[in-house]
Amino acid sequence: MAEQKRDYYEVLGVDKNADEETIKKAYRALAKKYHPDMNPGDKDAEAKFKEASEAYAVLSDPQKKAQYDQFGHAAFSQGGGYGAGGFDFNSMDFGDIFGDLFGDMFGSRRANRTGPRKGANLRTAVRITFEEAVFGCEKEIELTLKDECKTCHGSGAKAGTNPVTCTKCGGKGQIVYTQQSLFGTVQNVQTCPDCSGSGKVIKDKCPDCYGTGYISNRKKIEVSIPAGIDNGQCVRIREKGEPGVNGGPRGDLLVEVNVARHPIFQRRDYDIFSTAPISYAQAALGGDVMIDTVDGKVVYTVKAGTQTDTKVRLKNKGVPVLNNKNARGDHYVTLVVQVPTGLTQSARELLKQFDSVTGDSLNYVKKHTDEASAENNSKKNKKKKGIFN
Repeated sequence: MAEQKRDYYEVLGVDKNADEETIKKAYRALAKKYHPDMNPGDKDAEAKFKEASEAYAVLSDPQKKAQYDQFGHAAFSQGGGYGAGGFDFNSMDFGDIFGDLFGDMFGSRRANRTGPRKGANLRTAVRITFEEAVFGCEKEIELTLKDECKTCHGSGAKAGTNPVTCTKCGGKGQIVYTQQSLFGTVQNVQTCPDCSGSGKVIKDKCPDCYGTGYISNRKKIEVSIPAGIDNGQCVRIREKGEPGVNGGPRGDLLVEVNVARHPIFQRRDYDIFSTAPISYAQAALGGDVMIDTVDGKVVYTVKAGTQTDTKVRLKNKGVPVLNNKNARGDHYVTLVVQVPTGLTQSARELLKQFDSVTGDSLNYVKKHTDEASAENNSKKNKKKKGIFN
């Protein structure tokens, strides 16, 4: 008994109401995943590729799709063709599918490799302090950059000579080759191996740059770090990267900012967090205390009876918003009451007098001591009388 075929819509993973573009996109993804050239010797992948191709051959054709929607696989049960289907793959146009597919898989899209191209970007890093990240700063970095060779003016050829057109690709920078697939001959494009895509070959190389056209130099560059930048963010400096190709512009320099930790402050987005100690007397009586901020010390009035771990907000004392100097975050301070240690005898007497006046701790201790004593006496009496809970 022949194995029952899966539903074509299920094979491609699309809905029955899917449009032509959705069907094409789904098949292209499966073809790229299971193509035999990407899975050499994998029979399972080859079977899935054929199954997806069969489904696409039907669902991409409006007439065949209509027949399949009405009769299912039975619509193609008569006649020859692929498997049990009555259609011919040779009549299907897979050109646009495989032109894009092989271009993606092998990087062989027909790009103009001999035209001007922007150079590659470079990356480096700079370390700054917490305060420098908050308010911005100027930093000088040193790195190696490529400059056009003054001897050959970037051609890479020895003085008195010029690069010649590559005979392998005819100056196109690419070569076309054919490849046999399940659907016939497929034409593909790859970078010319002789000229590396430039279309030119240097026979006599410049002795100073060895044919590269560039000389590496150590340079110092000023970097403007904007106020509000955070750890891990980058500053882009235009056209300070690798030189362009065939007259194209230079790439960019990306400077990653590493912000050092601060001993007091912590940052979350544009807000700053810290703790500030206050004395027992300040917490009880209230009064002015000095709090450290990135703008310096500020005076904050503590309310009488402030408890430890009370959080206060200093508005607009946080980090400036990046690229918006008129906006800032806030600074949140946790007030921590410092319990005095190493008291003198006179200080101890004064605290006892204070405690006696307020009656808080002594009355609390006396009350609970009396309650515990009464409970213990009650238990002893019950035990003597033979009463147990």
